[in-house]
Amino acid sequence: MTLAQTSLLLVYASLIALAIAMIAFATVYANTRTKVLVGSATKPQSQPVRSRAVNIGYSVSWLALALLGAALVTRGLAVMRAPWGNMYEFALSGAFAGLAAFLVLSLKRNPDWLAVWVVVPVFALVGLAVTVLYTEAGPLVPALNSAWLIVHVSAAIVAFGAFTVAAGASIACLVIEWMRKRASDAPWLATAPTESVLDRFTYRLTAFGFPIWTFAVIAGAIWAENAWGRYWGWDPKETWALISWVAYAAYLHARVTAGWRPNRTMIIGLVGYATLLFNFFGVNILIPGLHSYAGI
Repeated sequence: MTLAQTSLLLVYASLIALAIAMIAFATVYANTRTKVLVGSATKPQSQPVRSRAVNIGYSVSWLALALLGAALVTRGLAVMRAPWGNMYEFALSGAFAGLAAFLVLSLKRNPDWLAVWVVVPVFALVGLAVTVLYTEAGPLVPALNSAWLIVHVSAAIVAFGAFTVAAGASIACLVIEWMRKRASDAPWLATAPTESVLDRFTYRLTAFGFPIWTFAVIAGAIWAENAWGRYWGWDPKETWALISWVAYAAYLHARVTAGWRPNRTMIIGLVGYATLLFNFFGVNILIPGLHSYAGI
């Protein structure tokens, strides 16, 4: 068995692990048990009890992360380069970054309510990678054979991971608040996080990812000058990268502007994430340009 075949088997194994994690994390919305915290307050406080299924979900998610990481390493060894040379490889790297960002956050926080909203898009991204975007292992096209590949694409991957978790938190918040406004009697709403908590969580993730995305755009412009002799040419990929940058800048501006409610700013952030997804899928597949051969 070749390294490329081993990599593909590891990707399929990660899909199975992610599917199990999705089912396990979905139980958060069925678990209504709480435990009492005794403190100095006049009345006891309570918090949700993490179910065994959710603990399994985290364990399997870490396994999926390890499998994806191993798949990327073996793919890189198979082609003897960084595994970021086409849409398939970038999709796997983006899924790895998003899952890694969430799991690292879970070490210090308790984002059980967010888990399913992150694992689902990660599962979808890996699934699309192996079913629609798969590319046989091979060398880079000459224009990508540059040290800027590592600088530009690694920054884009890290930013994509942070934005993916932020988008999941935004969707979770909008769903929770929508159900609360409808006076839903779902038991799990009593222990769901508040809008302000998810708003701060989303803002911090976006504020972390935005300067990294800015660096990725700048690094891409420098790489374009080395490869094509100009820093900016309004290629579709470049144009949509700028649109994403503007959308996230608008989110950050609205977030610190008085009078903007969290649900409205989160919608702006989701628009930014939608532009990222279109930049990756729509531009590469539907719109011809200088980046079409690479998929990144």
